[in-house]
Amino acid sequence: MVEIIIAIVIITTSVLAAMVVTQKSIYVARQSLHASQASFLLEEGAEVVRILRDNAWSNISSLSTEVDYYPTFSSPNWSLSVTPNTVGIFTRTVTVANVNRDSVSKDISESGTDDPGTKLITVTVSWSEGGVTVNKTLSFYIMDIFS
Repeated sequence: MVEIIIAIVIITTSVLAAMVVTQKSIYVARQSLHASQASFLLEEGAEVVRILRDNAWSNISSLSTEVDYYPTFSSPNWSLSVTPNTVGIFTRTVTVANVNRDSVSKDISESGTDDPGTKLITVTVSWSEGGVTVNKTLSFYIMDIFS
């Protein structure tokens, strides 16, 4: 009788441990999938900004620095809208910041004069994962290379 009880305890413990490992594996796999999807959305957001710049620098230079923009696709064109939108579970925002350059070295610096031909773009993708909001960010400089 004792041997049967011990065998049942061992089997039950093994099954519960396997279930916990499986549950954690599924959670980690889902996190990995969402992180991969977010990476693709970040890159797409950067490409949207480059497309807008290539069409006309005024598409970028006219954007306000205190506003969150949301990439939207209306066939066949991309645009940046102030109306929030989502892609599945993801919210993607684009923000624009002015860039200053040192007057002597022409390097980007915290102080210096405003460079209207360069902007700092930050693309952020956020989503809810297990009750926590996860953010992935991509920042890059974009320049008026056509004038």
